[in-house]
Amino acid sequence: MNVRQNKLASLAALGLVGGLALTACGGGSDTGSTSGSGSDNGGAAASGDYASLTGSLAGAGASSQQNAQTAWTESFMGLVQAQGGSLNVTYDSVGSGTGREQFLSNQAAFAGTDAALTEEELASSKEVCNGEQAFDLPVYISPIAVVFNLDGVDSLNLSPETIAGIFSGKITKWNDEAITKENPDATLPDLDIVPVHRSDKSGTTENFTEYLSETAGDVWTDGPVEEWPTSGGQSGEGTSGLISTVEGGNGTIGYADASQAGNLGTAAIKVGEEYVPYSADAAAKAVDASPREEGREDHDIVVKLDRTTTESGAYPLVLVSYLAVCGSYSDQATGDAVKSYASYIVSAEGQKAAADNAGAAPLSDELSSEAQAAIDAIAVG
Repeated sequence: MNVRQNKLASLAALGLVGGLALTACGGGSDTGSTSGSGSDNGGAAASGDYASLTGSLAGAGASSQQNAQTAWTESFMGLVQAQGGSLNVTYDSVGSGTGREQFLSNQAAFAGTDAALTEEELASSKEVCNGEQAFDLPVYISPIAVVFNLDGVDSLNLSPETIAGIFSGKITKWNDEAITKENPDATLPDLDIVPVHRSDKSGTTENFTEYLSETAGDVWTDGPVEEWPTSGGQSGEGTSGLISTVEGGNGTIGYADASQAGNLGTAAIKVGEEYVPYSADAAAKAVDASPREEGREDHDIVVKLDRTTTESGAYPLVLVSYLAVCGSYSDQATGDAVKSYASYIVSAEGQKAAADNAGAAPLSDELSSEAQAAIDAIAVG
């Protein structure tokens, strides 16, 4: 599950180096070309013809996607360059909340987000999406790892109630009975637990607290939230900041996209009567067992994760991270670039890049096909 630096280095060799000029969703002048959908408006997206892609394409958002976005942007730019195009694609890992804000304020052409757009955000998106509503595309499936730094301990078994007790401040010592009962073979010290949370507005936090709320609601009473609701413990900005904070102490524990767990200890979580360690396959099982969220418009593909599943081998502490894109782009170059890039991400090749470099679970064939149909429907011009 660790990042494969050698593969990122080889991907980087394909990348283009250039200055960033933010290309907004509705940027540029309306050339008067007819709006439509499918390949009529996005030939590059539908056919894989990248030779006409030029300029800059900027996205921002979830830090959970950082390793995958590094692989996606660099390998995609390599494909564009190989065909004679000159598109520079960038992704700023500023967190889900800030990424959506930049997208909805016309500062970025797309956003990466671990939390789907809200009804209010969908309504306001028409202002920057050429009169059409934005929508969510599932692009990245990953377990959220419960990571810790405790001398002499590499792995633990933890139930949802115990995790909730730790992060709500009700369990304060590593040798608390709740932890020792679940880990009879571990030597746990009489040491203070230091919970570490995200300091920024985070979709990973929302997924984590949603899991606690749905599986241990009697213990975790603050509900699902993007911004950490309680005082105490320590914090870090972004996924990398949280990981650094956990790494910097002894007795620390946090939560992060599993691709960045590194050498930290990790917990297997209790699902039904078994403890399940995180893995791409276990995350995919949890997603496959979950329905779509009801009430969404066509092409707005949001998974309603079943956090309480008892399916053997499933890991329901998982996030489905999305690409928020416009339903219409007035600028032809921006629209074609978004459609081409999004099509690459949801393709088998793009999903393999995320699996190889970030340990992500590839989209199912059904989800990938559904996402591609939504991308084809984006109007351009």
